[in-house]
Amino acid sequence: MRVSFKKGRIKEITSSKSALTKAIVVIDGDTRDVINYNDLTGEIAVGDNVIINTLASDLRLGSGGSDFVIWNLKNGEFTANERCGGHIMKLRYTPWQFACLSVEEPDSSNHQIMKESVGLAGMPVIAGSLHSQLYAVVAGIKDEMPQASIAYIMTDGAALPITYSRTVAELKERGLLEKTVTIGQAFGGDIEAVNIYSGLQAAKAVAKADIAVVIMGPGIVGTGTSLGYTGIEQGQIINAVASLGGCPIALLRLSFQETRPRHYGLSHHTITALKVAALAPAIMVLPKIATKKRELVLKQITSAGLTDLHQLEELEAIDALALLASAKNGVTTMGRSLEEEPEFFMAATAAGKYAAGILGNSGREINNS
Repeated sequence: MRVSFKKGRIKEITSSKSALTKAIVVIDGDTRDVINYNDLTGEIAVGDNVIINTLASDLRLGSGGSDFVIWNLKNGEFTANERCGGHIMKLRYTPWQFACLSVEEPDSSNHQIMKESVGLAGMPVIAGSLHSQLYAVVAGIKDEMPQASIAYIMTDGAALPITYSRTVAELKERGLLEKTVTIGQAFGGDIEAVNIYSGLQAAKAVAKADIAVVIMGPGIVGTGTSLGYTGIEQGQIINAVASLGGCPIALLRLSFQETRPRHYGLSHHTITALKVAALAPAIMVLPKIATKKRELVLKQITSAGLTDLHQLEELEAIDALALLASAKNGVTTMGRSLEEEPEFFMAATAAGKYAAGILGNSGREINNS
């Protein structure tokens, strides 16, 4: 195990919201960007001496390569949200454990609903493996059905605080995302839930979503091995959706700019999740792309035997990219833009459009609350 804690002084506050503050800190004469989670460590101000976790940036990590405040030395004792009423611990058995009001627990106003309501009644649920797919999925849904209510369920496969995601913040600000649910050790959503099953149940029965999107937060762990990556949870999500009577839709991770062969065309992350981890059938939505690229992806799908278990659909998705292109902060995946990696984003918008199409063809009343 390796840790790295250093002392620094806050030089400048660069942005501040209710739950997250970004600042510039001076450590040993050098400046670094730092993130502070206000609910965990309290407010910070210029001149404060703070203890910083510098490990990720010391290791020059890509995803997650940020410095974080772990304590403000001006604070003696610190208590936040002491009237939240919750008893479910997250980050449990660590020095940063905290209690939250989980949707399932007896103190929750939704406890009875969660006791009585089990099952998704055919609700479309889109399961992905990269946070960068989220904006495109939502764009696809809203392009096809603007009135659809969407719940985003963030797993604990990558970033744990949902406030770390600029994508979620923008989607909420633009009114494109109605509710968020954080499950497992992830936290900060509109609804907190213990696991993927109750998180799905909460999206349906409490958030009253028409469609749910389940993807980890920013970041992903990969090791270059077939099974050692967090995105394999995509298959487990599909299993949970199917077992609760939902309609699982699998996001395909496409890339034609990748230099790593295992991620070129259809990523091995998608292939392994759907071949090894997924025990229930899902719908794979392939966007209409250039002929040679399409032939490669279809060959990868058939060679892996994915059509033996899953259903493959093809759908035009290019028209949904206009909404995606209007993103205030832009959209990128692995550092590549919409213009550089269009097929990646088209695959996600296609899945969103397909899910909305299922909803529209079902004849069910759409939630407009």
